[in-house]
Amino acid sequence: MNKYRYKKVNAFTSDISKGNPAAYLYTENEMLSEKEMLDVGKDHAGFVSEVVFCSASTKADLKLTYYSSECEVDFCGHGTIAAMYDLIKNDKTLRTKKQIHIETNRKGILNIFNNIEQEDAVYITAPAAQHLSLKLTNEQVACALEIPISDIDEKYCVDFIDAGLRTLIVPIKSFEKEISIYPSEKKLKEFCLNNEVDIILIFSKNAGNSNYIAHTRVFAPKFGYLEDPATGSGNSAFANYLLKNALWDGTPAVIEQGGDNIAFNSVSIKTFENSVLFGGKATTIIDGYYYI
Repeated sequence: MNKYRYKKVNAFTSDISKGNPAAYLYTENEMLSEKEMLDVGKDHAGFVSEVVFCSASTKADLKLTYYSSECEVDFCGHGTIAAMYDLIKNDKTLRTKKQIHIETNRKGILNIFNNIEQEDAVYITAPAAQHLSLKLTNEQVACALEIPISDIDEKYCVDFIDAGLRTLIVPIKSFEKEISIYPSEKKLKEFCLNNEVDIILIFSKNAGNSNYIAHTRVFAPKFGYLEDPATGSGNSAFANYLLKNALWDGTPAVIEQGGDNIAFNSVSIKTFENSVLFGGKATTIIDGYYYI
């Protein structure tokens, strides 16, 4: 049996919100097998949405691999924020670096920006956006979300963008409706699998707090749970959507996220050298060891 450093860290926390929990194992020079990582992911079903495995890299400062209880995940934004915020804050070598390079198992090399001293946050360069072909009708999308088609806001388009995960983006007419949508997890998972959708992001251009540029929610039944309370990859796709439709100019902004059953979380976005960055702070909840 081997022992690894283990932490549970909540990402995108604010003064009142609980953020989105992730767990990470620091395996140093050892890379766990796919079966071992999936088994750990399964052990965390209902506890955290994803587990991040951090190991040494020959190409970057660290290598990160992501697993849910169902499968390997191409990219996990909140898990990256959680792990990197904690590692940077507690590692003297990383703390001195303004930029840290991470190797992701499926999305290549990404940059982490250390803004802990300035704003108690870290930022990540989102994977380059791919604008995907959308073959779904608004009627099909509304049916999957179990809402009337009239709830989809026709002022904005439904779109399909991959900025880490294949994200179906759906505009909702009112903030009150958007925060109260709770579709069937089983039905939505079938819809996602049948249409090669990783996550579904719904949004309202109005937010509960006027300091936020929009309110979002992200459904991720493909990965074993209905809703992600604070999301890096989904909001990265959404940031690209806003840029594409001239709804945001790339200057620093904050997105509000969550349903009406939680205190809303905060995801910061900005652009740097023609790339979208997302970021936030994190809070460590459990610090210990994991035995495999």
